[in-house]
Amino acid sequence: MSEPKSGFPVSFEFFPTKTPEGAQKLRAVRAQLYARQPEFCSVTYGAGGSTQEGTFNAVKEILSEGVDAASHFSCIGATRDSVRAQLAQLKAMGVRRLVALRGDLPSGYGTGGEFHFASDLVAFIREETGRDFHIEVAAYPEVHPQARSAEADLKAYATKVKAGADSAITQYFFNADAYFRFVEDTRKLGVEAPVVPGIMPILGATQLMRFSDACGAEIPRWIRLRLQGYGDDVESIRAFGLDVVTAMCEQLRAGGVPGLHFYTMNQSTATLEICKRLGL
Repeated sequence: MSEPKSGFPVSFEFFPTKTPEGAQKLRAVRAQLYARQPEFCSVTYGAGGSTQEGTFNAVKEILSEGVDAASHFSCIGATRDSVRAQLAQLKAMGVRRLVALRGDLPSGYGTGGEFHFASDLVAFIREETGRDFHIEVAAYPEVHPQARSAEADLKAYATKVKAGADSAITQYFFNADAYFRFVEDTRKLGVEAPVVPGIMPILGATQLMRFSDACGAEIPRWIRLRLQGYGDDVESIRAFGLDVVTAMCEQLRAGGVPGLHFYTMNQSTATLEICKRLGL
């Protein structure tokens, strides 16, 4: 895929669909978003690898559509042999980019597997495959919800990068200052890997609040109150969301971010509009 016309990198994230109808709809969404000439598109991975087949199938489709594809790759509950086999499968498919994550255990599982942290997975991928993959890791400007402290979370991030990660994508946020502080703090630790902000378009109030509460992403009080004030007025929520997220992206670009990674939620309209407003 050629470089974006704006010269500014964007990428898009999707999740695997569960039905043929959903897969067909996602193909149409991707086709619309490809007009923005993304650097790559990523596909998420369910808890404990529960969507592995769907993830790999979606990645294969994206590659066949002429776009670089990144597979999410989680290691919780995995063994060295299972990861080795999956890496070989992805390499054979032509995948050259991974988003390496610890991942979540499926409900009802205890702990298990041979990898306890994402840094263990990153180190193993590098040992097994050398530089065959560009490895992305996750970053948490507002601190991972399970971290013991902000300092511990920063150190965990630094460990992932030093294990062999090339770059990072953040959890979404609505406060650009949190991103800039995080990057500044990582530089103080001697970690220079590019950190791409993850951007969540505001598609609806209830879903966003539920997601944010679950993953530790803070919705600033003034945004939460405005969203609550709109009640069931979907159009007003979306119009407000476009203004808020676009303004934040402009602030991020002005601050020199290396790109923007959009969590599309398998929809194109809001992401396309934000990109249009940004002149991408």
